Amino acid sequence: MKLWIGIDDTDSRKGMCTTYLATVMIERLEKERVGKLVGFPRLIRLNPTIPYKTRGNGAVSFLLEVDEVRRDEVIDVTREVVEEYAELRDENTNPGVVFVDDESEAMDFLSKFALKVVRDVVPLDTALFIIGKYMIPHLKFKKGRGLIGALASVGLELPDRTVEVLAYRKPERFGTPREFDEESFFDADYETYPLTWDTVDWMNEVVVAVPNSPDPVLFGIRGDDFNAVMKAFEMVKTEPIDKYMVFITNQGTDMHLIHESEVEKLEDFHSYILKGVVTVEPYEITGGHVFFHIETKFGEVKCAAFEPTKQFREIVRQLRKGDVVEVYGSMKRKTINLEKINVIEVVEIWVEENPICPICGKRMESAGRGKGFRCKKCKTKAFEKVKRKVERYLDTGFYEVPPCARRHLSKPLIRMKDVKRHVFR
Repeated sequence: MKLWIGIDDTDSRKGMCTTYLATVMIERLEKERVGKLVGFPRLIRLNPTIPYKTRGNGAVSFLLEVDEVRRDEVIDVTREVVEEYAELRDENTNPGVVFVDDESEAMDFLSKFALKVVRDVVPLDTALFIIGKYMIPHLKFKKGRGLIGALASVGLELPDRTVEVLAYRKPERFGTPREFDEESFFDADYETYPLTWDTVDWMNEVVVAVPNSPDPVLFGIRGDDFNAVMKAFEMVKTEPIDKYMVFITNQGTDMHLIHESEVEKLEDFHSYILKGVVTVEPYEITGGHVFFHIETKFGEVKCAAFEPTKQFREIVRQLRKGDVVEVYGSMKRKTINLEKINVIEVVEIWVEENPICPICGKRMESAGRGKGFRCKKCKTKAFEKVKRKVERYLDTGFYEVPPCARRHLSKPLIRMKDVKRHVFR
């Protein structure tokens, strides 16, 4: 039989990574010959706005070829790995593991449930109801909140999918500064982009593929093409790699975004695509965060380009009242945190100015109330102000935050075909 195993919520901000735990689990299951991996495991990113997530809110699932009489052994090995590696001492770590028969009638239901977990806020009771209804074998540790993501990682359909290879550190190096050759990552990106992306951020001179968190991950290479991802993987130079795993994933797909036509109201902890007209021009607050407002079908909505989005803010600062835009991002505190923006229409701006003297070329002065304008030097006169079109340097099309600020699920513009895009490298 083929059995799906889904796992979530095994890490904390202090360490561990569910992808690493799943990799160890796969190794142990195969070593003890109680199951054999089928295809690649899946790394599924869930709703990025959930307040109790750790870092990337990722769950993992993988398909196992199992002798039905040994299914209990699979569960036993899985329990041992979670108990050994999960951050169970952290009060916010509440692992969950599910075991779903690949031919179970639950699979069809889980596909709808899974998309809801990526886009919505789903309570644990909903996951427990599904488990009970379909009698799904599972492991619940502490509060068991990870059961939500575990089910979603099994059921999510991937009409658009990407690839990531994750390299892991030697256990004795966990929590220490990572050692790597920055130049090799830029070389790898140069050789494999755009089939790989977000390895580095050229404009901000940052290696994006190497995390700063204290988890076991050494680096990760993302892309659309398996061969290109592995080429980049082989090019980079780092401290010794303990193990690695290739994942199929929904990263870089915009799967979390809900189009405005699909909802009747906007809610915090959801991500949207909204069209609107700029009503309040960009303004900046302490810290370098830039805000503006747009009028949408839902009323006026506040949008934000926070300091970590770096040069993206320069685009936002050029918006003016009347510009038509389409914003992409997550709503928190009634504000859309921008991931990218589509400038649809740039309005013309005209200003009235005193006329220019046709002789000396200098701007005329007022001749007095109701008396028009004059040039004292040349004695020329004019009776009306002149209109001048203000030069706008903002072009229509898509703009995105730089790789160093991109969320896991946000689709890079290089993956968006048949659109006018401005990609800053």
